[in-house]
Amino acid sequence: MTIETKVRKIGNSLGIVLPKAALQQLHVEEGATLYLSPSAEGTLRITSEDPGFLDKMKIADQCMQRYQNALRELAK
Repeated sequence: MTIETKVRKIGNSLGIVLPKAALQQLHVEEGATLYLSPSAEGTLRITSEDPGFLDKMKIADQCMQRYQNALRELAK
């Protein structure tokens, strides 16, 4: 699905207004945070999920496995 929108002046900045169909596809509402990340061929990917979240969770899981006993004792 291709959605067309125009770049508009918003105050002293430029911005785009996302149509209702785009917001529904992203599963976001007003006030939600969107993430822009570089994609192939100089394009941008817009997502409602933090692209670095999975990497952070892998690191957290490794730490929890490594320090499992210490964390268990701290939880007491």
